[in-house]
Amino acid sequence: MLLFLISLLFLVAVLVFTVVCLIVTNIGFRKTAYHKITHNTLLETKWDTGKNGEYLTYRKLRALEKQGGRFLFNCYLPKNTNETTEVDVILLHTSGVFVFESKNYSGWIFGDENAQNWTQTLPQGKGRKARKEHFLNPIKQNQLHIKWLKKLVGDTFPIYSVIVFSERCTLKRVDVQSDQAIVVKRDALWQAVQECISKTENKLTPTAVQELYEELYPYTQTTEEEKQKHIDNIYARHTSKQNPESNGSVSKNTARQADNYTLYCPRCGGELVPRIAKKGEHAGDIFYGCENFPRCRYTRKV
Repeated sequence: MLLFLISLLFLVAVLVFTVVCLIVTNIGFRKTAYHKITHNTLLETKWDTGKNGEYLTYRKLRALEKQGGRFLFNCYLPKNTNETTEVDVILLHTSGVFVFESKNYSGWIFGDENAQNWTQTLPQGKGRKARKEHFLNPIKQNQLHIKWLKKLVGDTFPIYSVIVFSERCTLKRVDVQSDQAIVVKRDALWQAVQECISKTENKLTPTAVQELYEELYPYTQTTEEEKQKHIDNIYARHTSKQNPESNGSVSKNTARQADNYTLYCPRCGGELVPRIAKKGEHAGDIFYGCENFPRCRYTRKV
């Protein structure tokens, strides 16, 4: 009986400690710029791969807020075509503007700055063969983001393109020559950004940083209807190349915010990337597959 009571008290103590830790963590999360701008809860952020990647990128650089840095998330910038382009994370700093594209890939990554596509190699594992997958060049993706950002705020200050891969991958061979295109894993992000800051004289005053923030902030407060229109426009534009008769409709739960032909998996939140069927009756056809394959096997037709 005594042993039972001790065990019960121990379990209660563990439960209370866990609850207290979760409450403290949630209180801290609600004070972050990420929560205040996105209004995402801690739970949905942790369970959504895309949102969690953005949040982890922010956490790596959050200390820059003490230097006057300001962050923006899921910024829907207008394009000339009455459409929008979505930027994952933007950092406004006196040294310039940093535009982040987050990639949550695993395996080996091969890519060239000027290539149209990059390659992800997934190693052989239990019950699966080694395989290669291709995805759109993230540097070119981010170049489009920066193009429309410049249209909006000008280019009188440095704008850095930063591609952030998760710690789960290995950047096996990635060739980048431009000094304004940075490709790093998230664990090296702080050092990479600090190197840019240390090499650049202050180009923006704290007042200019605040003015940029106030100009761009409204583009982060997009309605659900506008977000769905953004997804529909991208899907319709992309599918029309494959099927001119397609109406381009997309269900609301199909994807998180998408951009530049990027959609997200409704099961795990991973990015949906264009792939080419190599076998069977659909060999040669293009389809969308989840980046977390084989852990997630979600696919959808183009």
